[in-house]
Parts: sequence; C-alpha cells; structure tokens
Amino acid sequence: MSTSTKARTTRIRAALAAALVAGLGCATLPAAPAAAAGEALTVQYRQSATGSDQAEPWLKAVNTGTAPVSLSQVRIRYYFKADAGASYTFACSWAVKGCGNITGTFGTLARPTATADRYLEIGFTAGAGTLAPGASTGDMQLRFHRSNWQPLNQNDDYSFGPAQTAYGNWTKVTTGVGGTPVWGTAPEGNDPGPGPDPTDPPTGGATLFDDFDYTSHTDPAIGAHGWSVRSNAGGPGVPGATWAAQNVTFAKEGTNSIMNLETSTAGTPESTKHTEVLTKATKFKNGTYAARVRFSDAPRSGPDGDRVVQTFFTINDLKAPMADDYAEYDFEYLPNGGWGEPANILYTTSWETYRPDPWEAVNQHSESRTSYAGWHDLVLTIDDSFITYYVDGREFGRHDARYLPERPMSINFNQWLIDLAGQTGTTPRAYDQKVDYVLHVKDRVLTPAQVAAKIAAYRAAGTTFEDTVPASR
Repeated sequence: MSTSTKARTTRIRAALAAALVAGLGCATLPAAPAAAAGEALTVQYRQSATGSDQAEPWLKAVNTGTAPVSLSQVRIRYYFKADAGASYTFACSWAVKGCGNITGTFGTLARPTATADRYLEIGFTAGAGTLAPGASTGDMQLRFHRSNWQPLNQNDDYSFGPAQTAYGNWTKVTTGVGGTPVWGTAPEGNDPGPGPDPTDPPTGGATLFDDFDYTSHTDPAIGAHGWSVRSNAGGPGVPGATWAAQNVTFAKEGTNSIMNLETSTAGTPESTKHTEVLTKATKFKNGTYAARVRFSDAPRSGPDGDRVVQTFFTINDLKAPMADDYAEYDFEYLPNGGWGEPANILYTTSWETYRPDPWEAVNQHSESRTSYAGWHDLVLTIDDSFITYYVDGREFGRHDARYLPERPMSINFNQWLIDLAGQTGTTPRAYDQKVDYVLHVKDRVLTPAQVAAKIAAYRAAGTTFEDTVPASR
C-alpha cells in the first residue's frame, strides 16, 4: 500500500493473533439456498420498554424444525407505521450471538395498511453460525428510533405488543429462510420475501465513478482524472521489490474496460514487481465505496504458491504513533494464505490506529476461509454508526463506531507479495488482479442493489468517468 503502511505485515500478524484470541472472526460465507425440507423457525418476542423516544423489540429465533438452519439465510421482519416524514436508525444493545453478527435494515411495504407501511428487517452475518434443531439464538436486545430522536408513536404499529413483557411466540413478526416464509403473518397483502433491496439509487451525493477506460499507464487521462500509478520505492511487501507502473495495463473484456494489476517475481527481491493505483487526493470519508474486482487463485503463468495480497482499500497517513485520526478500511484476498494462514482467505479490516515500535494495533476484522477466485462486487459503507462490508450483495462484516474515520482518505488498489517464502523457486511467475470499475458516493449509504443500478445507469448513458467529490477542507 502507500508508504505510510510499511509496517503492515507485522501489524496484520499481530492484529490477526489478537482477533483470534478475541474471537472476532467470521465463518465461511455459505451459499444461499431456499428453505429446505425440515427447516422451520419460530420467533419469540417481548417488549422491553414502551417509552416515547425509541422502540425496543427484543427477539429470539428458535429452530422448531428437524434440520440445522444457517442464520445467514434468516430474515426476521418487525412491522410498524412510520411517523410522518420520519427516518429511522437501528441499533443492537446486546445479543447472545453478538451485535456484530446482527444486521438491521428498513424497508417499505408495497401495500401499506392502517398499522404498517414500513418494516425493520433483522438479518445475520455468517459469524452468527447455525442453529441446530431445538436451539435458540438467545436474546437479541434490539431497538430503533427516529434519526432525529423526536418522539415516536408505537401504538399504531402492527408488530407492537405492549403487554408482551415476557418472551412468547409472536405471529405478528415474520421470518423466512432463504427467501421462503416459515413463520408469522404479515400485514394484509404483504407476504414477506427477500430482504429490502431497492434498485433505484437515491438521487444526490457527490460522486466518483471510473470505468477505467484508458489506453496505458502513460495515458494523460489517468492523471487528469486524479489517479497515480505508483512507481516509488517502499513497502508493503518484499523489501527491495519494485512498484512497476508498466505492469498496470488496460483492455476490453466484452464491452467493459478492465484495469489489470500484474505482480511478478522470479524468487528474488530484484525480480519482484508489485503494482498499485491510488487517488492523488485524500478527499473521501463517509459514504459508499464500491468496486468490481477479479481475484485470482493461481498465477497467470509459472508455478503457484506465492503469498500474494490482492486488495481494494481506503487509507490516510499515520501522523504519529497511535494517532487517533488514522483510518484504513481494507478488502484483502490472500489466495495462498500468509500471515500465519495456510490457505486462501478474504479479510475485511477496519483500522483505528497503530504504533510500529513497540508494536500495538487497534483494529477489527472479519474473514472467510474459502476461495474467492473470480469476479466479485465489493461494497463498503461508512455512516455515523458502523463500517459495513458487503461481498456479492451479502453482508460480510460490520465493524464498530470506534473505527469510524476522522479524516479523509484516498482510494487504492494494489497487488503485492508478503515475502518470497511461499514459493522459493526461481522460475518466473505472474499474478493478475483485475478491476472493472470503482464508485464512491459521498455521505450516502447505498445498498449493493443501488450500487448495481447506479453503475448500470452510468453505462447506459455511456459515461466512463465522473468526479464531483469536492476537495477536502
């Protein structure tokens, strides 16, 4: 990455060790089948409080079927009547499964009724695990409030039960597994289906979009559009390696323009060539970041085995050890392992700060130990409450408010080798990481479907580049 992260290898190792001790990791993301035979869930509900400033529906999901249920396939909906003009914010106070493994999103009913026109949908990350037959999620102490903290009225809410002060089965909350309804009765005319996923992108929001439609790394448009193709020395990765601007190339695949980052080596520092492309400006902070990236498990040529890192990330500089205004948010794929991992693994990591000597790190990460070879849609959203990572439309990890950025950042892609110990031969080999597009929408949180719709609109209009994001002040 940038030269401000030369100590990256050491600090990631330390961070991963600390995270493993703390149990922060997520399990492998499963596929998304529809509900199978034997899968059944019951939702239990209790009302924690009936105050005027927030709703507090506490929930449990119980596996009443004969087959295990992957919680990442489960969606629970709590229905309510929105106050006029109100927007809402979700929070998890405490949960047996861990609040970091629980998601909350709001949706709008297609057929509003007198007691419901909105719903809160509860989902789970892969880290929530699987419910065996007869098992329960345990307490999920949830709440939501108007975003401006104005009083809210729950008395006309479909799912609200003020007398339900102890857990009990509650059919006015619905749940589905893999998109198939398995419990509860929705407000009339509103059968529950897949989660809220509006496809119309919200209007407004300063935007950076680049389709990477360039001729070569020397194309003047690259610099004019605010990008730098790295050629300076320094870390991370193999000491003495070169950051080779000429190894960043552009081509067409079908109708799409593709940027390719090639990393190559013949087993020596002198022969090792890393690649990186980054914005010259550090002007990006809250909002939505997205890219379509092709990860590779095997080299394009030569023997396999190098500990290669393929990335999409944002970062600013560390001004002093443990400076609290440092920020970095990473997607990092290691096809051959590294940092103590024996095989392929995808990390998302949110950094608060670090000190290189003596070593100390403050971060949070999620991971999935499986192959991610091929094209993937990567989305990162940052608001005033969470940092949320999505892979192919599904939540991969959600990190806490303590890791929110305090200063603007740059946007970066790079591919590099941790060391030369994974493959010790001297036969030349080369690895490719491809990038289809990048998008940032300032101060707006988009769903993955909204990202896809926004990209489709750019391409339908023939737009290959736009940057209306103002310089940071």
